[in-house]
Amino acid sequence: MTRPVARVLSLLELLQSGGVRTVAELAGRLDVDERTVRRYVDHLLDLDVPVESVRGRYGGYRLAPGYRLPPLMLSDDEALAVLLGLIAGRRTGLATTTGTASDTAAAKIRRVLPERLARRLDAVLGTLAFTAQPGETPAPDAAVLLSIADAVRHRRPVWIRYTARDGRRSERTLHPFGLVTHSGRWYVTGADPGIGQDRTFRLDRITDTRTLPGSFEPPAGFDPAQHVLSGLAATPYRYQVTLAIQGTIEQIRARLPASIATVREPPSEAGADPQAERWFRVELQAERLDWLPPLLAALDLPFAVERPDELRDLIAALASRLAASARREAPRQ
Repeated sequence: MTRPVARVLSLLELLQSGGVRTVAELAGRLDVDERTVRRYVDHLLDLDVPVESVRGRYGGYRLAPGYRLPPLMLSDDEALAVLLGLIAGRRTGLATTTGTASDTAAAKIRRVLPERLARRLDAVLGTLAFTAQPGETPAPDAAVLLSIADAVRHRRPVWIRYTARDGRRSERTLHPFGLVTHSGRWYVTGADPGIGQDRTFRLDRITDTRTLPGSFEPPAGFDPAQHVLSGLAATPYRYQVTLAIQGTIEQIRARLPASIATVREPPSEAGADPQAERWFRVELQAERLDWLPPLLAALDLPFAVERPDELRDLIAALASRLAASARREAPRQ
């Protein structure tokens, strides 16, 4: 592709991003003078691309409203990135309830690609294997996701209709601070002015939204992802588990991330090395306890169980089984 043709296509790509582009801006992006920009615009007009000239102080060029551009023009890397992104999003649960959207989007991209590139991508997709099964987590409604994302970006209150885990339905106003994805689920976290508290909601449990008039300011330094993780760790479950673990914060977090456990650091002593091993109080909640003994064994750090007593019994039983396996001789083949 010759340089002038490539720059004409680059001009088309800039215009298709929307809005009015000044001649000076286009000249700078294309690394040409303004006279050349006008000549490239004439080339697009010759190709029946409806480029409009906007006069005035903030004038320039734009595409006519409603114009549909020609098929996608993607490089090998771009096409592969888009298709793999669609596949990864579907398998990890980062999709909407329109379950076929990823498949239809991939099919449309596949149809407009040059045959040579399409065959190469088919080879990648046809030979690709996954070590994990696709995620089966509930997905949010696309309209809900887009509505809340817009409210987050423009800092506008939003009305939501929500169904809680126990089936109770409610309507409330939310000041959304941010969207977060974790383990294949979408969450929105923000302030509920009706109760004066910060709340986190799963998007797949929101059935309806409506943007409300007004605006709000999120608190300075608010971290939506950390707020969601801390909230998940504090969600009430059947068992309240408290442990004392000796090690560094990095060692403990390697097996007990913020989404599972709350780690409380002991008071720092004057002159103490912050990287030194210390005793930490670890609190978590669980519906079942059987997964904790193997995890604590894999942690390979000194620990003590404060509660519940059932966990001590499970750890002792695991230790007995491991000791018996260590003494057992392998059967002869």
